[in-house]
Amino acid sequence: MTGNAYDLWTPAHRANPRPLYARLRQEAPVVRLVEPVRQAPFWLVSRYEDVVALLRDGRLAKDSRKLSPQRRSRFFRLSQDALTRHMLNADPPDHTRLRTLVSQAFTPRRIEALRPRITALASGLLEAALAQGSVDFIDAFAFPLPVIVIAEMLGVPVEDRDPFRAWTHTLLVPQASGGLERIKEAGENFVQYFTSLLERRRAEPGDDLVSALLAAEEQGDRLRANELTGMLFLLLVAGHETTVNLLGTGLLALLQHPEQLERLRADPGLMDTAVEEMLRYCSPVETSTTRFTVEPLELRGQMIPAEEMVVLGLLSANHDPEVFAEPERFDVGRTPNKHVGFGFGIHYCLGAPLARLEAAVAFGLLLERAPRMELAVAPEHLEWRKSAFIRGLEKLPVSLG
Repeated sequence: MTGNAYDLWTPAHRANPRPLYARLRQEAPVVRLVEPVRQAPFWLVSRYEDVVALLRDGRLAKDSRKLSPQRRSRFFRLSQDALTRHMLNADPPDHTRLRTLVSQAFTPRRIEALRPRITALASGLLEAALAQGSVDFIDAFAFPLPVIVIAEMLGVPVEDRDPFRAWTHTLLVPQASGGLERIKEAGENFVQYFTSLLERRRAEPGDDLVSALLAAEEQGDRLRANELTGMLFLLLVAGHETTVNLLGTGLLALLQHPEQLERLRADPGLMDTAVEEMLRYCSPVETSTTRFTVEPLELRGQMIPAEEMVVLGLLSANHDPEVFAEPERFDVGRTPNKHVGFGFGIHYCLGAPLARLEAAVAFGLLLERAPRMELAVAPEHLEWRKSAFIRGLEKLPVSLG
């Protein structure tokens, strides 16, 4: 099966992707599709067993420099090289080296130390939203909370968050970007911004992650120029994007399952399992980032040639009935819950502890201070982001009572 017989970008699929993924798992668990904006072909894998196996399979590479120049130019003709040289697009030993440089900032202990600051930020945003009564939850809360946290960690001016949001949206949602030139322009804006930021931090170091990365570079810790820019891009974008979508889709899931909302409100001890269930059921990262076959690979009777792009369906895997009992049931107490919402293997999301903490704090405050919150529009009127990579809402109008 080739082409877009299974179209991931229709409005109906964006509103509810689960039925199409159920079809794919049954009819075409390994299928070749074409991304509509860049017209790039890729293979989509949708069953949990296969997704987990391929997330740790050495026959799939992340570093696009392993591709022949012709294949690389076909897949990446609009990419900014300075934005792609980060650990998510690296294989060992480069991946190990890059991850080691930043991993100390994201240990569970260091993230837990951020709880008072995250609680204070979330409390202030919620109080402002409660004063308005009815708000767009994404604009009023889900976006500013994680972007302020990661901006403060990096030492990036928080007031620059609106340009970040626009550039990130263009790069992550190319179907709604307005064309290929807009994608290229957004990448160039990021490169220019981070180049200027690095120059300022070299002149005036601070107590932040950017300054720490620069210090590591100056001490000969094997950080190359493009890797600095790429790492900042990854940390800023990944540091808020997943949490924005987790907060938005997680709140929607609670509002659409009032019995689970009341169960969680009655037993706050379920918060950790509730957040894990949001990561499974909503899967704010719908598909993995791109991998490439370094040699031919046979899977489910399909032969994938060398130098082909492969994408793994995380949301689909998280709803595989072979692994999850009643996968379409939203259950805040679900256990065990072996979801792949943060990926798996060596590229498992470094910021997972931060996203979990932000979500737990946010939903704890919402349940406590907004007992009468409800959707302000019918669910069918919600607008979903036009991306098969991320799973999120453009807006979430709510009444906070």
